[in-house]
Amino acid sequence: MKQTIIFATGNAGKMREIRQIMEGADVELLSMKEAGIEADIVEDGKSFEENAVIKAKAVAQKTNHIVLADDSGLEIDYLNKEPGIYSARYLGEDTPYDVKNANLLERLKGVPEEKRTARFVCAIAAAMPDGEIFTTTGFIEGRIGHEIKGENGFGYDPIFYLPEYQCTSAQLSEEEKNAISHRGRALTAMREELGKRIEL
Repeated sequence: MKQTIIFATGNAGKMREIRQIMEGADVELLSMKEAGIEADIVEDGKSFEENAVIKAKAVAQKTNHIVLADDSGLEIDYLNKEPGIYSARYLGEDTPYDVKNANLLERLKGVPEEKRTARFVCAIAAAMPDGEIFTTTGFIEGRIGHEIKGENGFGYDPIFYLPEYQCTSAQLSEEEKNAISHRGRALTAMREELGKRIEL
């Protein structure tokens, strides 16, 4: 019987990415909305891992399926790793990313190339029906560009410049991005961990 895995997100872009990375696995992947689950989750952890575990546990209380939850964000070294775990809430929950990206570029105005180092971090937590919780983490290193560029991706992708590709994360195709992204790496590791516990 196909395993159902619920991913604790309502983000359509994220679900599309997750489905592509989990392609070929014999599982049914549902978002919280698709599973009919509503949960008001307070993410008050001090790290990406803690927040992912909080989300996974909260949703797991409402179902007996496997629950995956991620917490991800952008760390900019020059800004003391801001926006970090507050990436989604930076400048306010409903602020468009164009505004967030423009604000970060403004704060880095005049900062030389070598000091614009940044990374995307993604932690994924799994809450198993038997109560086991485990996490995986993925990173991708890059720099903050000097302008907003690219139509693909979402969030901070248009300002995240990848020197080895000479473009931003939002200028990569979905396939290219999934192969190297922080979420792609964390999900690939999670897929391996799940494979040790269930038939995939």
